[in-house]
Amino acid sequence: MIYRPLGRTGWNISAIGFGAWAIGGTWGNTDDTAAMAALHRALDRGVNFFDTADVYGDGHSERLLARLRRERPNDAFYVATKAGRRLSPHAAEGYRDLRPFIERSLQNLETEAIDLLQLHCPPSAVYGMPEVFGALDDLVREGKLRHYGVSVERIDEAMAALKFPGVQSVQIIYNLFRQRPAEVFLPAAQAAQVGVLARLPLSSGMLSGKFTRESSFGSDDHRGFNRQGEAFDKGETFSGVDFEQGLAAVEELRALLPSGVSMARLALRWILMNDGITTAIPGGRTPAQVDENVSAADLAALPAPLMASLADVYQRRIAPQVHHLW
Repeated sequence: MIYRPLGRTGWNISAIGFGAWAIGGTWGNTDDTAAMAALHRALDRGVNFFDTADVYGDGHSERLLARLRRERPNDAFYVATKAGRRLSPHAAEGYRDLRPFIERSLQNLETEAIDLLQLHCPPSAVYGMPEVFGALDDLVREGKLRHYGVSVERIDEAMAALKFPGVQSVQIIYNLFRQRPAEVFLPAAQAAQVGVLARLPLSSGMLSGKFTRESSFGSDDHRGFNRQGEAFDKGETFSGVDFEQGLAAVEELRALLPSGVSMARLALRWILMNDGITTAIPGGRTPAQVDENVSAADLAALPAPLMASLADVYQRRIAPQVHHLW
């Protein structure tokens, strides 16, 4: 496993983390036995960074991670969670006082301090409200939070977050289907010594290479009910890429796979080629999925001709759809 520094926290975290959205809900039926096995396998393979949120399964994902701490008391690892999406309405003003939600997460995680609390894709107006970040600073001083960061939808939000000195990390969608962050934001984050967490590294599973036109998703799976942004930002589902067009791009990518390398491993290794990324946080509902994800860190650097071919597929197939939107 590769380890990289997270902002100015002093932590070195695994370059492949564990995204715990899928084990909480909105990805179809979940199996706690398999989920716990996946979490244990992640620790066994050197993963030391787990990302969750208070809305994943209405706190169920957080509670599974608390169980992991109980079952692995001698293993040191970091848990990042998020707050803000439980606000109703989800308005910028509500971010002035997230304390009730943070207290709930502390209970779910069975801890006295949250390692990393992230604002959960707040409205853009939040970045013009310094009192929101001042309140987070207060929670750090009180010992409720060790550090805080933000999760964003848009690059302009990510850039705005960098002006707040307490922000240690920015979580953003970055993958083979969402490459714009590398143009301006990743260099700026490096200059500011802010960690970057690559969300949706496999584009909701599209970049696993396992979907076909016949693939179907349950009524409780966002890959079925949020393709046009019906429930939350469209970009959170398949990175905002049309399903059929995404499949066509994946077929072109498949033809570029080096011998013995799966689509998922290639997609994750591509992300790690940019040293502005601290960690990629793919989901994993089974130990086998964790093994495949983690093994991407063991691959050699991708050669320049392959990187150029991957860029060409993006420019032709994907960029016209999404590059200008987020």
